[in-house]
Amino acid sequence: MRSFALFALREPPFPARCHPAVAQVARESAEWAERLGLTGSAERRRRLAGAAAADLAARACPEAPVDRLRLLTDLISWLFAVDDACDEDGLGDAPTRLAPTVAGLLDVLDLRGDPAPPALLGNTGPRGVALHDLCRRVRAHDRPAVLLAFTGQLREYLLALLWEAANREHGRVPGVAEYVRMRRRTGGVHPSFTLTDLAYDGPPPDERSDPALTDLEALAADLVCWCNDVFSYRKEHRSIGDGHTLGDGHNLVVAIAREEQQHEQAALLAAADLFNRALAAYTEQETALLRTADPATHRFVAARRGWIRATYDWSLTAARYA
Repeated sequence: MRSFALFALREPPFPARCHPAVAQVARESAEWAERLGLTGSAERRRRLAGAAAADLAARACPEAPVDRLRLLTDLISWLFAVDDACDEDGLGDAPTRLAPTVAGLLDVLDLRGDPAPPALLGNTGPRGVALHDLCRRVRAHDRPAVLLAFTGQLREYLLALLWEAANREHGRVPGVAEYVRMRRRTGGVHPSFTLTDLAYDGPPPDERSDPALTDLEALAADLVCWCNDVFSYRKEHRSIGDGHTLGDGHNLVVAIAREEQQHEQAALLAAADLFNRALAAYTEQETALLRTADPATHRFVAARRGWIRATYDWSLTAARYA
């Protein structure tokens, strides 16, 4: 699938960069995940190591202070661990199975980094302990708008996982428009953007009144998620003949194939075309926005641009998509 993505996806026209402390951060984040129990088995440890969260974060945030790069890396590791529990370990097979976990994690988010009752963290397990640690560290930066945005975005992420679980239980493939809206949430992109803004001292969420910023962020989120979908498609789906495949229904290629009644190759090309057109729209909107932008807006744009390029480069080598 990497060969198809290289052929079909337009390479983002932004510089490829990487933070020089990537190896240090990878080691420290792996120790964090191990210490808090996110890697409770050899298989989970292998999966998380193969995801290369530090490499993705270091490409997206190449000039961040090391402690803030660590925070972003730990968030990405947590997101990967939750996704793997849902997708690989069966936690997300049905809403009734996933709901108790989501309820506990929502309680953790409601604390917004305040000290947690031991019973709550005991009930939520390693995922809750790690999530509380992330919120506590964001809170320590004393930027209330960032903390509120971060916890709100993670709340949307968790609720979107229930949407995925309901679809799996009923064998339902969402339509393209619905999928695109929800993919922005299931991808965990927005909390990752928020921590990147925190790393770069970008404008806080409560100061982004310009609709052009909102539109640009939505396009950037789509590009990150659709790039993931094209690169990961082959790993998550297998051919069953006659141009059809079997696998999870939460992929842009699958949504297009079902809605348009297209075979696999045509749907792959259509997904790549959506990515390429969105990338062209993004670069056009970014250019227009930067003509009159202040320094804070330049940092905001650099963060989104960095994520688009980072996702493309990381997807070329990450064992997660091999």
